[in-house]
Amino acid sequence: MKKGIVILTSVLISMVCFGQEKNKKMTFEVDGVCEMCKVRIEKAALGVPGVKYAFWDIPSHQLSLIVDERKTNTMQIKSAIVHVGHDTKELKATQEAYNSVHPCCRYRDDDLDDSKKH
Repeated sequence: MKKGIVILTSVLISMVCFGQEKNKKMTFEVDGVCEMCKVRIEKAALGVPGVKYAFWDIPSHQLSLIVDERKTNTMQIKSAIVHVGHDTKELKATQEAYNSVHPCCRYRDDDLDDSKKH
């Protein structure tokens, strides 16, 4: 009887563990302006363990991701992105990180003039 309960418990635990979806789709806004920004943002996101797919859409500024939630979370991804100089709604890049991006990639209003807009 005890052996049967142990086996039944093991089976139920296994079903719960395998039944959880590990990959999650998410999107959030990331500031940027051009193809160089796109490469930098996607590379930063993909450098976070657990990020399986990253695509940043230039016109909408939306970063679409597929992540393994067991290995990462949104704030870790956003931290990696601000580290390379791009702002999100919740986190802002340091001035030093922002200044490290190419001049044509600067998107903050006070840095834009008509000659730099894409």
